[in-house]
Amino acid sequence: MACERALPETMRAAWIDAVGPAGNIRVGELPVPAPGPTDVLVRVAAVAVDPVDTFVRSGAYPTPTPFPFVIGRDLVGTVAAAGAGASGFTPGEPVWCNSLGHDGRQGAAAGYAVVPADRLYRLPEGVDPVTAVAVVHPAATAHLALSTHAGLCAGETVYIGGGGGHVGGAAIVLAGHTGARIVTVAGADDLEHCRALGADVALDYRDPDLARTLRRAAPDGIDVHLDTSGHHDLDTALGSIAERGRIVVMAGITARPELPAGALYTRGARLIGFAISTATVTELAGAAARINQLLGRGTLRPRAVEQLPLRAAADAHRRLETGRARGVRLVLRP
Repeated sequence: MACERALPETMRAAWIDAVGPAGNIRVGELPVPAPGPTDVLVRVAAVAVDPVDTFVRSGAYPTPTPFPFVIGRDLVGTVAAAGAGASGFTPGEPVWCNSLGHDGRQGAAAGYAVVPADRLYRLPEGVDPVTAVAVVHPAATAHLALSTHAGLCAGETVYIGGGGGHVGGAAIVLAGHTGARIVTVAGADDLEHCRALGADVALDYRDPDLARTLRRAAPDGIDVHLDTSGHHDLDTALGSIAERGRIVVMAGITARPELPAGALYTRGARLIGFAISTATVTELAGAAARINQLLGRGTLRPRAVEQLPLRAAADAHRRLETGRARGVRLVLRP
């Protein structure tokens, strides 16, 4: 194992001993984990706080959580050490990951984190770590939904619900680089922001005649429908879907929408369920390549970021769960 320098025995970390409320999060000392033969030990610089982190911590999204379980999904940091089978990673080089804290993998909210080498990606030169950690999860979600699962192509029309949010905003940027025509729905205060990101049409979701307005905006139908808000109005979606259109469901963990089956099958449309937590390492690597390309160009940036110390992890979870972090990406600094 190649090391940049001698490693400490312990580190600061945010963890839980049982799933439950945000108050279960503890912050203190844990042993520095040892990487296996195909792992990389990363010295963590910044950790994003995602809604899915609250689902895992609370137990709403059941997944193996070996206790003490370090919370957090996304990190940016530098290589501290690498296993013999994790070739290609050099101590000190900047890296990122957005798939920890799930399926038995310990999380990112700590001084050090073990990352399987096939889930770790190099950070492009000159990219700010906080900027990167704030966008890698929303952008990967958007890429996988639009490209991997929906197969969005140049010249198609895509609907993005919740364009003012983190995933919605990333989806606008990614769809624009694909060459699609973008129709988005957001709050009135977010419409100019959506247009600045590249939306061709930005509509107020409070419009009482939204379904008709949407059909006028896309007279030939919507090829890909992506609602990042979790509202899942399938009546409206299928009322505007093009023949062989695709509807991606990827938010709203407790939603139980009605499905107008007739409109779905007579138009040859598809309803696709998707969660980034079930993405394969190959799919994640494909998303990472696209994200790094856009990060390197400086065209993928968070709308707003608030940096917090690691000791504020529980409060960050509470803010997400109570809607007190709207429009802001919360980033913990271990």
